[in-house]
Amino acid sequence: MRLIEVVPYDPRWRVLFERVAGELVEVFGEEIVAIHHVGSTAIPNISAKPIIDVLVEVRSIERINEFNPEMAERGYLPKGEFGIRGRRFFIKGDEEQRTHHIHVFQTGNPELERHIAFRDYMIAHPEEAKAYSRLKQELVRRFPHDIEGYMAGKDEFIKKIERKAQVWKNKRDKTEGC
Repeated sequence: MRLIEVVPYDPRWRVLFERVAGELVEVFGEEIVAIHHVGSTAIPNISAKPIIDVLVEVRSIERINEFNPEMAERGYLPKGEFGIRGRRFFIKGDEEQRTHHIHVFQTGNPELERHIAFRDYMIAHPEEAKAYSRLKQELVRRFPHDIEGYMAGKDEFIKKIERKAQVWKNKRDKTEGC
């Protein structure tokens, strides 16, 4: 049974991201457009599950399956779309003990913007980030072995922040465009 763990922010998460980003460049090479550190481990000073979320933007999502054998050799488990159309998802480790989630999307997929806007909004709004941190700590106490319950408990908060993040991003983009 998988134990859900939420731990205080660790500045080493950035180093772990940079390390895996280098590894992904070695695997995917010219297919990569950009690599981003996303998820809670990318937001300073909040608690998170100690799993590094990496968002990889690629030229062609269809080509990514060709890299599954090399990803598997490096300890990544290919999971296909895994519930999100147009994504290729990999976990490093196994179903019980994982250290990284790799989310791969083709350029133009709205999931790219959604993840980045959420991260940037939370970094720019530390009080919202702290509220998210407190919510996750409460949920892990209530659902220590129930990932579905834990995720469902975060859903409403995440959707609210995603809406705010999109409005904030659009305003920021207009201001920067002037």
